Amino acid sequence: MGNVFRRYWMPAALSSELPEPDGAPVRVRLLGEDLIAFRDSDGKVGLVEAFCPHRRAPLFFGRNEHGGLRCVYHGWKFDRTGKCTDLPTEPPDSTYKDKIRLDCYPTWEGGGVVWAYLGPPETMPSPPDFEFIRAAPNHAFMSKSIQDCNYLQALEGGLDSAHAQIMHVPNIGDNSLAWLGDYEQTVPQLTVEKTDYGFSYSGIRAKSGQQWVRIYQYIMPVTQMRGRIAPLRRGDAPPKIPTICGHLWVPMDDVTTAVYNFIYSYDSATPMTPEFAMENEIADGRGPDELLPDFRLKRNMANDYLIDREVQRTRSFTGIAGVNTQDVALQEGMGRILDRSKEHLGSTDRAITTMRQLLLEATHMVEAGQMPRGAHPESYRGVRAVDHLIPEGQDWREALKEELRARF
Repeated sequence: MGNVFRRYWMPAALSSELPEPDGAPVRVRLLGEDLIAFRDSDGKVGLVEAFCPHRRAPLFFGRNEHGGLRCVYHGWKFDRTGKCTDLPTEPPDSTYKDKIRLDCYPTWEGGGVVWAYLGPPETMPSPPDFEFIRAAPNHAFMSKSIQDCNYLQALEGGLDSAHAQIMHVPNIGDNSLAWLGDYEQTVPQLTVEKTDYGFSYSGIRAKSGQQWVRIYQYIMPVTQMRGRIAPLRRGDAPPKIPTICGHLWVPMDDVTTAVYNFIYSYDSATPMTPEFAMENEIADGRGPDELLPDFRLKRNMANDYLIDREVQRTRSFTGIAGVNTQDVALQEGMGRILDRSKEHLGSTDRAITTMRQLLLEATHMVEAGQMPRGAHPESYRGVRAVDHLIPEGQDWREALKEELRARF
């Protein structure tokens, strides 16, 4: 699977973590490798191995200066391509520096993210082209958090839409799940359709005279996209800003996951206000006051996510504040790597089983020298998620075909 992930551009850091040229370098752990990211004097981001090739001193403590990163142990200096540009410990006429290089990886910035490609140069696809990347900066927002579990547990949680009507129920006194409104089917009719980028996942609930249609998108290998348009509960008004949101669950290593959370306004005339974006973050439990400096949640395994059993008994289903925090509690609580041989999957787990099939297929394709689904951005650049009410009896594919097409 490591070889599969190395056929895709993967998020390595938020652009905001490297706010200025010649600023402080940042530790990056990606696909099991320890790396250092730094923005050089030209504003370009370098992503290099984390240790100086001289005596393996940590380059995190390096001095970012004049077009390169200088190791503070003996002064060896490297540019963003890994080239050694100065060896102050060698004679002035020495050519030794021409033989010294740091391992480095290509980077590209878009959508508030520094993307990296860790695979073979001959298979490098063009940079990612999600709609949230093409949205204007004032229409999109990106955040980051870290989970202490295998990426697949987090990804599967994101693709499992059935749990939302159970775990995230806001009123424990309503066990009939009527909080969904006057929907006649609380268990959705599910359809999973494989595509050349992953799959499209539809969930449809009947409502008097209407259908509530939610179309998720899974874009290989780690991206989920979903709409946030229709009201979810009786009496709710549609969101002030029509949005699409989602996540990328990126393996830092086998037991640690960096989660990149995006939300963007799909209406070109309606910007994403900072206040709206922050309301979303706070509701999910990722607000500025909810994160530690290392992007982990303050509500975490060590303090049982500050579960309130009285709130759980009388009000919410979990007693844990924050929708995202509830997800993290269950995903981390499974253990760092889940033993799936003990699972008993049901009819609402079609998205999970299909995703596992696609990931296994990808390993065979890469082993055979082929590119896996979704590696080339043209396969998904026109993809969009949908969350809409349509008249009963209408074919949702026809009714929503324009809404399912990216416009930015």
